[in-house]
Amino acid sequence: MGSRTALGAAAAALLVGAVALVTVVTDGNGSGTPLAAQAACVPAPAGSPAVTTASRQIAGYSGVQLANARAIIDAGKAMGLSVRGETIGVMTAMGESGLRVLDHGDTVGRDSRGLFQQRGNGAWGSPRDRMDPGVSAANFFRALLSVQGWERLDPTIAAHRVQRNADPYHYEGYWPDATAMVSALAGVKGSDIAGSCARAAGAGDDLPWAAGPIDAASPNGTFTRECVDFALWRLNQALGSTRAPFKILNSNFRPDGRLLGSALTWKDGWDARGWPTGKTPQAGAVAWYAPNTGGAGGLGHVAIVTAVHGDGTYLEEGYNGNPPPNDHTYYTRTVKDSAPSAFLYVPTRKDLGLAS
Repeated sequence: MGSRTALGAAAAALLVGAVALVTVVTDGNGSGTPLAAQAACVPAPAGSPAVTTASRQIAGYSGVQLANARAIIDAGKAMGLSVRGETIGVMTAMGESGLRVLDHGDTVGRDSRGLFQQRGNGAWGSPRDRMDPGVSAANFFRALLSVQGWERLDPTIAAHRVQRNADPYHYEGYWPDATAMVSALAGVKGSDIAGSCARAAGAGDDLPWAAGPIDAASPNGTFTRECVDFALWRLNQALGSTRAPFKILNSNFRPDGRLLGSALTWKDGWDARGWPTGKTPQAGAVAWYAPNTGGAGGLGHVAIVTAVHGDGTYLEEGYNGNPPPNDHTYYTRTVKDSAPSAFLYVPTRKDLGLAS
């Protein structure tokens, strides 16, 4: 929640706010622990490739490969999966078999078979099931649905949680082709599958003083491990300032000399600077919750937008947004676009009069 200003604020108010904020989420990891790669943003092709009548090629795949991709998409639809889930299935089959029903395995899994190279360990049905495109896809999707928070994981990580590949990033290179494939076969936009590809500065819980005490003085002039402390760290990163002395401090943020202070005053600080704000999430922007809004407590809350989805939600990261004992720790969660009171957009370095 919002940090205490120089004048101080009641610790009880911070605690109440931290507990309340959980209500704004549509899906959260709940532990306060960052996942290895959970940003939903991945590159999407500029446009869906044409499916030529003569060669029937999409992203270099043709013939039976397209039929198998279609079977995977249909299996996902029959199970009520999102188009993103269907695309993860196609991506996984590309990475495992090149969208071909293989009747052999590899060195690691000599008993692996089919589009998904499913093992003969009893978990994936009979040999006939594993060799059937629709049945094997349905079994893959059932396993995917059992992965907690799979929709907010990076696609390759979601696939890895099912397949247990030696390299969790094995599937990453297949995502653009899978997006093109599903876009062409299912008639959806690539952007609807991939979401926004803009990313906030930094990566995960990289706050330099994250292991230190709570509510000590931080190098940017706030209180450590509060929501404003992390947000101000991200703001400095976005402006190219990644170590002390930081360019943007609590004490020098506002041109009128007033402290930026708690989350309560952040939009006032943006307005005093003449910086842009709005109602639409953008990657890297500050999500600002007014006091007692969207589940925030009396001091409000600030967090950072890390990726924007195409379904009216965005991925948010921050500090002090979980109830005890995980308050004052890093968190990520998917939030409805309408939950924050405003989004505070990061200006360019030129706007700030800083060197480019």
